Amino acid sequence: QVQLVESGGGLVQAGGSLRLSCAASGRTFSTYAVGWFRQAPGKEREFVAAITRSGDNTAYADSVKGRFTISRDNAKNTVYLQMNSLKLEDTAVYLCAARASSWIPITTTSGYGHWGQGTQVTVSP
Repeated sequence: QVQLVESGGGLVQAGGSLRLSCAASGRTFSTYAVGWFRQAPGKEREFVAAITRSGDNTAYADSVKGRFTISRDNAKNTVYLQMNSLKLEDTAVYLCAARASSWIPITTTSGYGHWGQGTQVTVSP
């Protein structure tokens, strides 16, 4: 029903910024809640940020509050993750996920049925 493709990852120095994009197919994207997750080697997939289908409610992991901002542009079928003040511990593969018909931000991996392939973010000292 929906296909997700992440982009925008790369190598950045600590303290720098990146903006990740999650592009979705399908005209029903505006009805999907979307979340960003990350997974570092040897670690479990970790919740980062989530946004409701309307974009009027968001949730963030404590580790990224004040630094990351999730937003969406339904006209472009895209969700963004603006990452500022990046730290070494932010290094991970970042994935976006979508869930249909949710009016609240979903913060668990089990709450999503559609996943992108991920984009690598590497923060250097």
